[in-house]
Amino acid sequence: MLEKWSPLTAIGGFIALFAVLASLTSLVGLTDPWMYLNENQILYLFSTSAQVIASIYGLTFAGFIFFRNELSREELEDDTLSDAVEGLKRRYFSLLIFITVLVMLTVLLANLAISYEWAGRGEQSTIIINTAQSAFVASLFSIAYFIFDVASPKRIESISKNLQNKLDPGHGQEKKGSLESFLRNYNEIESLLIINGQRYENAIAASYQAKAPRRISNSRLAEMLFRQKRISQPLFGKLRELITLRNSIIHGADPVVSQEIVQNSGDVLQELKLVLEGEDIGVPQY
Repeated sequence: MLEKWSPLTAIGGFIALFAVLASLTSLVGLTDPWMYLNENQILYLFSTSAQVIASIYGLTFAGFIFFRNELSREELEDDTLSDAVEGLKRRYFSLLIFITVLVMLTVLLANLAISYEWAGRGEQSTIIINTAQSAFVASLFSIAYFIFDVASPKRIESISKNLQNKLDPGHGQEKKGSLESFLRNYNEIESLLIINGQRYENAIAASYQAKAPRRISNSRLAEMLFRQKRISQPLFGKLRELITLRNSIIHGADPVVSQEIVQNSGDVLQELKLVLEGEDIGVPQY
């Protein structure tokens, strides 16, 4: 599911569903209605619909908060999941914003349908009634999609493949690069980051008097070197991309790389060696 629909595609699909349902049901209601509802039926239908969709939304939101905390815990326990987890959080947040707007629209239309019923039956009332029920159906489908998306057992693998497709679009070509060479280059880059970032790690551990401090992630070490102006911004960006790609591969993406990525990893390694070679690595002052 994650591989097929981006958040924008999913949102666009549900907007199209709502627009088509609202247009068709309103047209049928104005020209050849299939059923007639009396005042009591309309009042009961829309008051119940508003309560049901609001309750489902509340339960979904509460469950998402719990699930988001679980994602954060996984990220804390394994820093190589950082990019995948952050990608999932951005995806879910985008979908949740859309669902929130759609649910609010559904409740508003339900209130309008009840209000127009008190004012008397007419074309406007018919359109609002059919549009409100279309919004209710679209809301149910969007919430169901969100729940299945969040509960997908392969969510980490799927988002990892998305990251790989973004960072290495040529990995699916027939001519592939050497994964062994890429990982060898990456391991050397990681060693350089650890060696040159060790002083920051020690200083942070000492400042917080940590008994058993966790190792700082490679992404964070690269950021520290960049913030201290020991590496340039372009080099920092290349390092972040290589770190993200490597983490995506070990968490479910295809274990293949393009020849271009292998070459880039070698170039980044040589550039990092030149930048850090011969630097004074005394303990920084805080």
